[in-house]
Amino acid sequence: MIKILWIANYHLWNQNRDIMKEQKQNSNKNFFQKIFIKICRIFGYEIIDQSNFYVPTQGKALNKILSIQGKKSINIPLGEIKILRKVNAFTVIFRSCTSVNMLTQNKKRLFDKNKSEYTFRSLNSIIKSLNYSKKTFPKISFDIVIIDHNSESEDLDKMKNLLNKSNINNSIINLNTNEFTDNIKKINAKNENVTHNQISNMCNIHKSLIVAKNQSNDLIYFVEDDYIHLRETFNEMILSYERISTQLNQELVLCPIDYPYLYTKIEPSNIFLGSNKHWRRIEETLCTFCTSKILIDKYWSKFVAMCQFEHYPFEQPLHEIYKLEYCLSPIPSLAIHCTNINSIFGLSPNVDWKKIWDDSKDY
Repeated sequence: MIKILWIANYHLWNQNRDIMKEQKQNSNKNFFQKIFIKICRIFGYEIIDQSNFYVPTQGKALNKILSIQGKKSINIPLGEIKILRKVNAFTVIFRSCTSVNMLTQNKKRLFDKNKSEYTFRSLNSIIKSLNYSKKTFPKISFDIVIIDHNSESEDLDKMKNLLNKSNINNSIINLNTNEFTDNIKKINAKNENVTHNQISNMCNIHKSLIVAKNQSNDLIYFVEDDYIHLRETFNEMILSYERISTQLNQELVLCPIDYPYLYTKIEPSNIFLGSNKHWRRIEETLCTFCTSKILIDKYWSKFVAMCQFEHYPFEQPLHEIYKLEYCLSPIPSLAIHCTNINSIFGLSPNVDWKKIWDDSKDY
């Protein structure tokens, strides 16, 4: 009985000794691991623990965004790119007009709502995406400017309330078309009279360009009031701009919409890897796009030409710029254009339009 008890105690002592030894080994191992991780962080290296699907130097799972804004773009398995083109500021210039349903068409929009509903949801989605980016990228300066023409006072109040609830620097400019109408040719490229709505649109674009030139410090996103965005839209645009601009060593134009016209013709394209999307080179957009102040200054006369003469297509001066500079759009889309469902510049394919629409409702 005593012998059996001694043997049992002996085995228990051995077991405890093995556990203590293992704990000591693990403690030593963890200590050296922590030291190694700190050294890697100091020298800017990343460690990938593929067994545990984990990046210990960042404390993130492998399926999270590993890029560090302004420093490096990381893609598994392609590795790391040191960012040479850092984004410092991001300005949204939002052109609104709740009094005109469609600029050049009499067709109904997807969901068949009043124009103001599209304006509110579009603005709400932009504010959500800006707040998310501001939290993710605290070193970037974010702001939003609304240039409004002829919206009802009640609609303007709703837009102001949305801005006031945001964490973003903001302002509203009431467009005075008299500043620009004298510079607009009244006969267009089709030898037709330019409509009153189109003149107002050209004035608004011209004003947005002046605001960009005088008030913006880096990237500017020009956007119309019928585009609804994902929460991660601006994160993807900023990180992808840094990555691709660094690779190409030049400034870019980004259009966050995957327009359906891109699938109506078969032609080769350049494909680039962004932060979390593929981006392809395109040659046409509408007047919603993002670019840098550098390119605004470089092509100022071409941008302004779009506001002084109605070309056919209207965006022809933009398309001429895209022949000289890279204009890229994401696959799949980062926003939806809420126009008529049959428009070739309308709803992006393979996107859950209803979900994006519903997510933008809480304004």
